[in-house]
Amino acid sequence: MPASTHTVTNQAPPLVGYDVFAADRALGEAVVRHLDPELLEGAREELSALGRTTGSAQVQEWGALANENPPKLRTHDRYGNRIDEVDFHPSWHRLLGKGVSAGLTSAWTRPGGHVRRAAGFVVWTQAEAGNGCPLSMTHAAVPALRTDPALAAEWEPRLTATVYDQELRPAARKAGVLFGMGMTEKQGGSDVRANTTEARPLAEDGTYALTGHKWFCSAPMSDGFLVLAQAPGGLTCFLVPRVLADGTRNVFRIQRLKDKLGNRSNASSEVEFDGTWARRVGEEGRGVRTIIGMVAATRLDCVLGSASLMRQAVAQAIHHCTYREAFGGRLVDKPLMRNVLADLALESEAATTLAMRLAAAYDDGSEQERAFLRLAVPAAKYWVTKRCTPVAVEALECLGGNGYVEESGMPRLLRESPLNSIWEGAGNVQALDVLRALQREPGALDAYLREVGRARGADHRLDGAIKNLLTELADLDGIEARARRLVERIALVLQGSLLVRYAPPEVADAFCASRLGGDWGTGFGTLPHSLDLATVVERARPVA
Repeated sequence: MPASTHTVTNQAPPLVGYDVFAADRALGEAVVRHLDPELLEGAREELSALGRTTGSAQVQEWGALANENPPKLRTHDRYGNRIDEVDFHPSWHRLLGKGVSAGLTSAWTRPGGHVRRAAGFVVWTQAEAGNGCPLSMTHAAVPALRTDPALAAEWEPRLTATVYDQELRPAARKAGVLFGMGMTEKQGGSDVRANTTEARPLAEDGTYALTGHKWFCSAPMSDGFLVLAQAPGGLTCFLVPRVLADGTRNVFRIQRLKDKLGNRSNASSEVEFDGTWARRVGEEGRGVRTIIGMVAATRLDCVLGSASLMRQAVAQAIHHCTYREAFGGRLVDKPLMRNVLADLALESEAATTLAMRLAAAYDDGSEQERAFLRLAVPAAKYWVTKRCTPVAVEALECLGGNGYVEESGMPRLLRESPLNSIWEGAGNVQALDVLRALQREPGALDAYLREVGRARGADHRLDGAIKNLLTELADLDGIEARARRLVERIALVLQGSLLVRYAPPEVADAFCASRLGGDWGTGFGTLPHSLDLATVVERARPVA
């Protein structure tokens, strides 16, 4: 018998069967930092339970199956009746159901809810990012609906419930519901004031018939949608239920599902309204102001989603390099690979730390924290989501050819990585929003400067970056053309200030030296060699 040539050696075992929350030191420390002590024990137990579920072989298989079996549109039933339904793989329903039951739509109803929910969102979407969209939309619908107390009283208990009910029936007969959103149209994109969908008032006060289209409608299988349309008084926000109170289907014609680069387990659609029944939310002509609370909350989820994806990519890279040997030793011990891994770990920790600080501001709810969010959310959304794709690419490269094959899961992370930079307004939209906050809301800049000022004197590179930022802010000449540069610095200074205050010295030193001090190349793996990179990598290593 010839000797076997297929004995497998020098391959990393799968990163499976571990607590995704407990293995993330930066995330765990943020939860301790931002939660009241009396809430901490319960939150840790809850998040560790979710972390073990996320890291289980079963849930990882669900994520792969949901991604490999994207949703399918059924416009008609077998008899030719228009039904406009979306069929999902059973794994999708399992994932979404677990996300709902884990409280990822109930932040508004419990103490410390935003920090607990944000940590859970970072953990859970590492299994499969696609189910994050309906979880995010449902969570974010609450502040918009609260502009109408009657609507909020009717819908909020179902939106924040921990019950997942996938059946299409009147919302009043469901314990829990999901929400989607439709703002953009073909001719307008992010310029929602160019929308042409028309809202015609009906006899019953506050009700309208909508006629028009939405180029992107998120989560079309949901029970309700917040949409923008032109009423007699101007652009207005409306609630469109999927099923009417009498059990009949509302006119909600799904024309097609988008064939997307990534996020394939989630349905994104084009829809047509033709006499579609809708209820006004807020006042006529104030649609943007009404829906802006939803937009802000989903933008924070973009930051959280990117932090989640970066964490999973970095965890996979460090795990692989811990086991893989080359050139006489483990890859993780090689100085050049260690530099790459440490650089990736810095990016991931900075993203997580910033995202959790924003979630804590939501829980605080004070006027100063609201002002801080007004500037910090679009700046973080701009920068963190843009860093996601380079991190995913470099982490994939750490696995070499193993990372380029679908079975590794890394291509799925890479395809997902650009999404959050595009969703809820791409980079230029965020940069212009930061400029708008600077020009119209001086309290936002004051709150930001107070926040970063808490770390002044702790690191000379941070102090220099703050001084340079103030100089840039004082020069308004050509401000729009250099808005991206300015917003990048706003985000980096904020990340640096948070790491100086909260991260281990090795992490803060490496971040400030590279991101703020200028001792950094144009690619990952170019950190100063004198830094304690081994400690940075070990801190980020997932312990299975």
